[in-house]
Amino acid sequence: MVEEENTEACRKAVEEDDEPKGLCYCFWGPIYWFKMLAVEMHWSFVFGVVSIYGINQGLGGALARIGTEYYMKDVQKVQPSEAQVFAGITSIPWIIKPIWGLLTDVLPIMGYRRRPYFILSGLLGVVSMLLISLHSKLHLVFALLVLTAGNTAVAVADVTVDACVAQNSISHPSRAADMQSLCALSYSIGGLLGFSVSGVFIHLIGPKGVFGLLTLPAGLVSLVGFLLSEPQVSNFPYSEVNQKFLDAAKAMWTTLKSPDVWRPCLYMYLSFAVSLNINEGLFYWYTESKEGPFFSQEAVGYIFSMGAVGALLGAILYQNVLKEQHLRDMLFWTQLLFGLAGMLDLMLVQRMNLKFGIPDYIFVVIGEAVSQMISRLKWMPLLVLSSKLCPSGIEGTFFALLMSIDNTGVLSSSWGGGLLLHVLNVTRTKFDNLWLAILIRNILRVSPLCLLFLVPRGDPNSFMDETEAREPDNIELVSLINGVDGRKSIQESFTST
Repeated sequence: MVEEENTEACRKAVEEDDEPKGLCYCFWGPIYWFKMLAVEMHWSFVFGVVSIYGINQGLGGALARIGTEYYMKDVQKVQPSEAQVFAGITSIPWIIKPIWGLLTDVLPIMGYRRRPYFILSGLLGVVSMLLISLHSKLHLVFALLVLTAGNTAVAVADVTVDACVAQNSISHPSRAADMQSLCALSYSIGGLLGFSVSGVFIHLIGPKGVFGLLTLPAGLVSLVGFLLSEPQVSNFPYSEVNQKFLDAAKAMWTTLKSPDVWRPCLYMYLSFAVSLNINEGLFYWYTESKEGPFFSQEAVGYIFSMGAVGALLGAILYQNVLKEQHLRDMLFWTQLLFGLAGMLDLMLVQRMNLKFGIPDYIFVVIGEAVSQMISRLKWMPLLVLSSKLCPSGIEGTFFALLMSIDNTGVLSSSWGGGLLLHVLNVTRTKFDNLWLAILIRNILRVSPLCLLFLVPRGDPNSFMDETEAREPDNIELVSLINGVDGRKSIQESFTST
């Protein structure tokens, strides 16, 4: 009775939209909102979302990205083209994300579907980060294995918390939007904070010290596993696990064979794959080239934090202004602008900004924010399209499969960019042909415009033929993702392709 009264009081405090909202509401409103979610969904769920999306993926992901950049450059001393390829290798756990999703859905451990996976992924993250931080100089092969293990830990925790959000969205449908807002808000704030302090930490304790700090977010994931409120499954029929895997695979293959599905999937893959990623070449030029701006570690962190702001603004712009636009029109303009935004990098490398009296730091901050905003605007309609391709019954796992297809495109983009940097002889000390690499990348960025015939012409809400979206039989999988929040733009939304 007391719990119901608390829930009602929290709901009224948050939902009284007709009353004026002053400074007091700005302070107390979020507190009442958190309290309402904690009462309705259990406090351990809210703690888990904030810990995993906000601290482990948002803050930890930002620290990991900057730490890895400097670790490869200063500790392993690899070439830009090699660093580009290695970044793709360590992202492979995100490509096989559907496997983690199927495991958490159909294979409980000791009667629990979620808690053991949080505990194990947290332990894996702690061990991998300790190894790379404490070893004086880990061999490159072992370093890649450790970084890949760290990404595996994050990916497993990600797909497991996605399943928790989906379960609560089903049991509390009126709070589904609130939960997605909690996820997106936690991730965005964590990312902004992480990028803002990453450069300072790199300067003070070095990249290996940053990896040591990442044991704390990983340990927090294990704590979520111990604290999460989850009913225990008794007498689970483990003998049926293989059949459930086969049923899910058959359902996904049947759906993929439909032209209404494989054509957009092909476009999504190619749109990422041909937009070659040469970020490592630019990063080395930012920090190593005598002709470049020679940014400090703190400046690099602040630049990436402004990119995070741009990505957040892009999501807000799409949600409030552009989400009703026709799919092809949206993809056409965002892809075109994506290519044009890349010209800012060319202007920077050619030092044209100095001719206009614009300092390097200001120009790079503006370019990063604009590029990330356009990248997010390009990504959001693809997320919407992906959600409409999912068949009933295995929505979450199939959505994870589509995200894996996109991540495969990003992997191809990273390896293709590494090959381009190698062919053009862009090294730690030679940047003469970096401008050419940027120009080729920008031309390839607009090439997907020729493939727009692969995507539906009109509103993505109505393009699917109902006969193609049959509900599969004998599938008892919990959706991993319920709705589209756009918070994860292929490893985290701050990586520009």
